[in-house]
Amino acid sequence: MPTEDHPHVTPPPILHATGIEKTYRMGGKDLRVLKGVDCEVRPGELLAILGRSGSGKSTLLHLLGGLDRPDGGTVTYGGEDVYRRRGRSLDRYRNHSVGFVFQFYHLLPELTALENVTVAAMLQRGVAGWLGAKKQIIERAAGLLDQMGLADRMKHRPAKLSGGERQRVAIARALINRPQVLLADEPTGNLDQETGTSILELFDELHAGGQTTVMVTHDPKVADAADRVVTLVGGRLAESAAQPA
Repeated sequence: MPTEDHPHVTPPPILHATGIEKTYRMGGKDLRVLKGVDCEVRPGELLAILGRSGSGKSTLLHLLGGLDRPDGGTVTYGGEDVYRRRGRSLDRYRNHSVGFVFQFYHLLPELTALENVTVAAMLQRGVAGWLGAKKQIIERAAGLLDQMGLADRMKHRPAKLSGGERQRVAIARALINRPQVLLADEPTGNLDQETGTSILELFDELHAGGQTTVMVTHDPKVADAADRVVTLVGGRLAESAAQPA
């Protein structure tokens, strides 16, 4: 952390990808999506990964979050190789260390907003852990939904919520386990401009509170909200111009 004696000293990256490669087999041919990507995520920053549709930015986000495995390279979290983890250790990383927000929400239609948020905590703890911490988890979930402006919508199922409200529920769900890093995949891509702006304002509030966030987007206007922007072109990342202070 910067000090008076060392004003330019910064903490090491919390999440670091080195030489990431990923190839998919499509139509009998190999499609090389990522070609040696290097990417670091600094504590407390809002990082935007900008790229056209099909550029591989969602693939990169999934690899950072442990949802898929790279064909080459490493992803380290807190200095530990994510892909050396196995079984429950990798599950804990996906469910606790990082939180995911997707373009299409992925809420369970039969559950209320409150239940959709608490289910992530339930999966992390198992039945015994859930029973022991149920009251505290429900209180935290309700508090998060209140923070999202949904205090009067907690008992509504997704079908009764607008697109913006669904995305706010999804953000609350991503935060329930207090992840160090929030990973957002086109979080405004399924919303109209006004609603999308309100979601970006919410991410800005979380960022102001110290939440480390990585957001992928195809929209330069969305990327403008970030501290730092990197662009994915031809399977590699390039640092974009610094964002204004």
